[in-house]
Amino acid sequence: MKAAYPTILTRDKDIVLVEVPDLGILTEGKSVVDAIYMARNAIGLAGVTLQDKKQEIPKSSALEDIDIASGTFADVGGGILTLVDIDFNAYRRKLDMQMMRRNITLPEWLKRQMKQT
Repeated sequence: MKAAYPTILTRDKDIVLVEVPDLGILTEGKSVVDAIYMARNAIGLAGVTLQDKKQEIPKSSALEDIDIASGTFADVGGGILTLVDIDFNAYRRKLDMQMMRRNITLPEWLKRQMKQT
């Protein structure tokens, strides 16, 4: 499933604050590019989590329905409204393919046996 969510970006000193009103997401980035990356990642994670809980992912609002002045970070300064797209199926595949490192302790007899092989 592909979607694009309205996202408010607000610059505050050396960071960019991010709000995705439809999903209740608040995050930040070091630059606009980083902020959009963080928003996409947060949207993907929220969507996959909702799917895992067998809940419906909220539909995105129309841009004209989003009021920047009532956003969470409106008091920080003027924000800009943009869209951040996501492909939830691709995000899930990427998430499922991440490698995890696991350390284990092997008994001495097994270590010796593995050396002999």
